[in-house]
Amino acid sequence: MGSAASTNRQKTIYVEVDGKVQKVIFRQQSSSNVMKRLLCATVGLPCSPYGIVPQAAFQRSDKEDVFQNILTQVSEEFSRAFRISELKREVCDRLTVLERRVEVEGQKVLSIDTCKNELRQLRDELEKRNHRLNCPCRCYQSVEVRMNPRKDVPSYPKYTLSSETIDALKKPTFDVWRWEYNEMLSCLEFMYHELGLVREFNMNPITLKRWLLCIQENYRNNPFHNFRHCFCVTQMMYGMIHLCQLQERMTLLQLGALMTAAVCHDLDHPGYNNTYQINAHTELAIRYNDVSPLENHHCAVAFQILAQPENNIFSNVTPEAFKQIRQAIICLILATDMAKHGDILESFRQTVSNFDFSNEDHVKTLQMMLIKCCDISNEVRPSEVAEPWVDCLLEEYFMQSDREKMEGLPVTPFMDRDTVTKPKAQIGFIKFVLLPLFETMMKLFPQIEEAMVRPLQEARDHYEELMQLEEAMAEVQQKKTAVLSSGGGRRKRSSETA
Repeated sequence: MGSAASTNRQKTIYVEVDGKVQKVIFRQQSSSNVMKRLLCATVGLPCSPYGIVPQAAFQRSDKEDVFQNILTQVSEEFSRAFRISELKREVCDRLTVLERRVEVEGQKVLSIDTCKNELRQLRDELEKRNHRLNCPCRCYQSVEVRMNPRKDVPSYPKYTLSSETIDALKKPTFDVWRWEYNEMLSCLEFMYHELGLVREFNMNPITLKRWLLCIQENYRNNPFHNFRHCFCVTQMMYGMIHLCQLQERMTLLQLGALMTAAVCHDLDHPGYNNTYQINAHTELAIRYNDVSPLENHHCAVAFQILAQPENNIFSNVTPEAFKQIRQAIICLILATDMAKHGDILESFRQTVSNFDFSNEDHVKTLQMMLIKCCDISNEVRPSEVAEPWVDCLLEEYFMQSDREKMEGLPVTPFMDRDTVTKPKAQIGFIKFVLLPLFETMMKLFPQIEEAMVRPLQEARDHYEELMQLEEAMAEVQQKKTAVLSSGGGRRKRSSETA
């Protein structure tokens, strides 16, 4: 490409002069002046070596002057055209070489898993380049956080909530699937106003809007861990505050920390849990020394957003108050790591019999229990609301197990699409995680029995029935297979006897 051979190529053009066709031959790399001299010689016009003819040397007519100018323009255009032609030829040559390489590579025997791995790496690379702006806390090689540009008026519209919606927001039966993102943002904004948090922390209402928009922008489009899940958890927290009458028992600072931690608790979740992060030695796992890498990342992104003046809803609180809020939010988000589930539950069990709302340690443990309950509360909701969440979670689980298999990592058992079914996944989770959690919470707040514990028991019974049905169908299929196999064996033996 671009070799010496190509630079010596000749070009030929034909010019008709006085009814005769003249042939002009020149090299492709000839300059416009050289071409001009050749053309002038062909048509019988005088031309100096530099393309300029002194007036004293030649007397030319006006017509010759015009023709000379035309020849100059023509020669320059020919030169430019041939340069473009050569460039096109080089590009075509390069494409031809690349096509041949692709053909050669395509003839190699590549495993499907290797192809999938390359595609996933490409997708991750594209996400890394396009996802967010300049925050040193991302899961891959560069961590970025989307920051909304400064605007006097945020872009999502203000919705007027009906009295029915306001009442529904305070209940666990709220249908989170009926709402668009803009509507969910307005609902979150309403919660902060209704609880008195805007007034207590002297929040600028426009800043609250900007902050909520920025929060929504920093949730990824995962099947489960997305902005709708954030809203779902926050709405359940709002409902529990009203159901358990926490406004009468906790300070607004404590309630503000609960609500804000719920909003921020899964910011920039990459869709792969801590087990994957640690086994794959991702940047997050390395940064946080394998200790709650995702939850630490969620906290970092939350305070990276709050560090922006236009998004800081706590800009008007005292430094001491902000320190308390920050410590509480970090503690609550870190509590959502399921690796800490047993310790937090046991700690609350030890205090629930003599719980004291004036005891800071008791309240701190209660707050951790509250955010844990809200984070995994989907089965508390009606089945038509809860079941789609199970499908979303299993989709995300299966994506992870597929990736673990592809990368040769240990496969998380409850995420393996080859062994896990919806009933099998939910029965164990409800029986051994959800019911013990909510039944312990019920000792302090008996009112949640009807609204939360009973729906969990009904969900457990529902999935147990589905499990029995699945097992019965599997048994029938097994017997049918055995009958067909034995029948084939008998026919074979009969034919051999004959």
